[in-house]
Amino acid sequence: MKNNLKLNLKNAFPIILAALSLINVSCHSTTEAQSVSDSVNLTTTKSDQIESGKPVIAASSISNLKPANASVIFARQQVPVLCYHQIRNWREKDSKGAKDYIVPIADFKAQIKMLADSGYHTILPDQLFSYLKFGTKLPSKPIMLTYDDTDLDQYTIAAPEMKKYGFKGVFFVMTVSLGRPNYMSKTQVKSLSDDGHIIGSHTWDHHNVKKYQGEDWVTQIEKPTKTLKEITGKEIKYFAFPFGLWNREAIPELKKRGFEGAFVLAEKRDENDPLFTIRRIIASGYWTPRTLHNSLVNSFDGK
Repeated sequence: MKNNLKLNLKNAFPIILAALSLINVSCHSTTEAQSVSDSVNLTTTKSDQIESGKPVIAASSISNLKPANASVIFARQQVPVLCYHQIRNWREKDSKGAKDYIVPIADFKAQIKMLADSGYHTILPDQLFSYLKFGTKLPSKPIMLTYDDTDLDQYTIAAPEMKKYGFKGVFFVMTVSLGRPNYMSKTQVKSLSDDGHIIGSHTWDHHNVKKYQGEDWVTQIEKPTKTLKEITGKEIKYFAFPFGLWNREAIPELKKRGFEGAFVLAEKRDENDPLFTIRRIIASGYWTPRTLHNSLVNSFDGK
């Protein structure tokens, strides 16, 4: 009996050694993979974290990464960015041109539903800029929804509709209009910020940045930014050019005032400062959900 047991153990010994060897290789591979991950300071992130706006790379780790140069940023695939203005039903006095900027309520709801049904995930500027600068991951079919000019319907109609689908947006506020009839109040702007939306600057009274001189930078940029920071309790890091019009002289002025990026419209981007010329397209009041989808696909090809 004892001899048979010794024999069985002797025969099993090579198998045990092989198993231990495999365990060692597995552990070594895991350690090696972790080492590679650590070398670029990546964090393990679930897909639901990505979609909820949490960074793929920890904030403490991003500081250790070297930002890409302008040419690399410019070459990255563009993320679709929509720009909405008024969301209300057309009125008889609305001109043909104005209707491009006025999306009827039912059409807006249909557009947002189409985006959700098509698998789009909204992202916020911090995610976009992390992707552009460091190549961090984005959720599948990312899109950014932006709103200009502080119209009240953005708070009463757009925000509740986005909430149905777990969407978040960026609201570029023109501070001269705060509290005026048909525009948002300071309390409503703060509410949007508290709900996880981003508040950005859209100047004081929509004055064309190309025409700024002297104190215009204080009146149109510095004071409104301070006001928005006081309202939200947060840094205001992103800017939208009125009318989408920009010039190269404006970019260092924005950088000097603490902005990390700026958004234009369907203008040509600046290859030297692509982070300050992020393209958007206006969501037209004439568009069906299908037209909107086709425009997104055709307008953002990475060029």
